[in-house]
Amino acid sequence: MKPMAHLGVGIGWRPEIADAVDRLDGLDWVEVVAENICPGHLPEALQRLRERGTRIVPHGVSLGLGGADRPDPQKLAALGERAVALGAPLVTEHIAFVRTSSPVLEAGHLLPVPRTRDALDVLCENVRIAQDALPVPLALENIAALFSWPGEEMTEGRFLTELVERTGVRLLIDVANLHTNRVNRGEDPAAVLDAIPLEALAYVHVAGGVERDGVWHDTHAHPVPPVVLDLLAELRSRVEPAGVLLERDDNFPPEAELAHELATIREVVTATAPKPGPVPEPKKTAAVPHTGAGARAAEPATGPEPQTGAQPDAEPEAGAGPQTEAGPEPEAVSGGGGARTRVALGQAALLSALVAGTPVPEGFDRARIRVQVRALAAKRADVVAKVAPELPGILGGSGPYRKSFLSYAKGRPMTAGYRRDALDFAEHLLIQDLPADPAARRRLTAWWRERAGARPPRRIVRWARTLVGRAA
Repeated sequence: MKPMAHLGVGIGWRPEIADAVDRLDGLDWVEVVAENICPGHLPEALQRLRERGTRIVPHGVSLGLGGADRPDPQKLAALGERAVALGAPLVTEHIAFVRTSSPVLEAGHLLPVPRTRDALDVLCENVRIAQDALPVPLALENIAALFSWPGEEMTEGRFLTELVERTGVRLLIDVANLHTNRVNRGEDPAAVLDAIPLEALAYVHVAGGVERDGVWHDTHAHPVPPVVLDLLAELRSRVEPAGVLLERDDNFPPEAELAHELATIREVVTATAPKPGPVPEPKKTAAVPHTGAGARAAEPATGPEPQTGAQPDAEPEAGAGPQTEAGPEPEAVSGGGGARTRVALGQAALLSALVAGTPVPEGFDRARIRVQVRALAAKRADVVAKVAPELPGILGGSGPYRKSFLSYAKGRPMTAGYRRDALDFAEHLLIQDLPADPAARRRLTAWWRERAGARPPRRIVRWARTLVGRAA
């Protein structure tokens, strides 16, 4: 695998810190959440970076390549359009599942896939589909997890290694996620770094988090702790990464603190040199050569040369079971679909327990699942408040809003995106003649009507729906 083009030290671009990012000295590149931008309507601050020649990498969060379903062609097309619009050298996504199709449920979060042969077979086929559809190379990120799957057949290092060998995909290694999984799943970060093919490394993520009651929460809202910087140094002692990026998604600090964190990261990267060692023997690969667009996934990333293409408008987180290194030969999932069916059943049972209140499947750490349930509900409330910031104001502040939303979410899992969830929440309140204050209810009615493009349910309809809900 050829070396990646140099990226340097960068930061995750967010609208809340756009002006600060614009002024940061020595910033080499930025990463942007792909789903948060429209190719034809880039924010002015992002467009300025583009015009200055700053490299911009779109980072997807909604493909769910580890899910049982094949990738959504529309989501793949949208990710490719953003890569073209930004002149990106590559695109990145996650080794995770985010939804199920039977039943239709959305996690609103990146959930771990089981490290089994079935799950690896499904993931590899999904990655190949994505590689063939995308106009630039693809890299996949290891995720942070609160729990482990029972009955796993491979270590993290073996799982990632076989993924690379079978698909040629590159890796985005998040060292903060390695620390998260050390605390939450008892995994040794050094063992993962020793096992994976570092020649496939695209770049590195660094982020902050916090530990509560023995659980590490990968918040992206706290300063990068020394233990994560130590892992960055561990990785740097093995390989020189093409790029390192600071992620911050909330609780944004003053500009000087961001600049200091970036300077500290740069210091770790430049102060540590890879240890000399024997030249590794070439690894055998089971990857089938691609003749389409996916073949570019194994090629080096190039600079942000302007590209042309269609740009349509778009809207914009226990203990592990026994593990073994060896296993049966990979199953071809494109034929009978047995692996997909088995993965789908397992993921549906787990996601239903997480968001719909069904029993926790056998073998999972129930205490950790309860933590994940609370975390998903809290995140859902927070994101809805961001995409619909008027709702807390209408409902009397963040406290009353949060109480109402968590009550609503307890029995109503998300089946579409967060914007649809906000509309459904507002309709849920109106059906119950809430909020109690008439003026607030009128404001909520007007808000709902403006966005839903329809009249709120009349009183007789609301009564009928309420009775049906009670009967159910």
